[in-house]
Amino acid sequence: MQILADIATVIVAVEALGIMCLEMWGTQTKAAQRAFELSPAYLKQKEAQVSMANQGLYNGFIGVGILLIRFVFPAEAIYPGLLLFIGFVVVAAVFGALTATKKIILTQGLPAIIALILLVASEI
Repeated sequence: MQILADIATVIVAVEALGIMCLEMWGTQTKAAQRAFELSPAYLKQKEAQVSMANQGLYNGFIGVGILLIRFVFPAEAIYPGLLLFIGFVVVAAVFGALTATKKIILTQGLPAIIALILLVASEI
């Protein structure tokens, strides 16, 4: 069970880092337009680019935080740290689904929810 929890945790971290890349450097791409359901005209606005880059930075913090907790932190800090950071992703996905687009709960929330369930199950 621990291996599955680790795999799911890394998937959540890599996804957060991927979202960071799209939000910080890929706002003018078709992938960003599809992923965020935003028009090219909106994404060309300087204010939108700055806002997206700031969101990307926070996604990067989450991704790096998850990886650091899992692979660098002392053993006794791994479980509570991962619960916290993966919990952040779940909360952000729920908020995004309520305020932006419903697909966030599937694309970002589902991997995090699965990781959270596997993480808790691996500690039982």
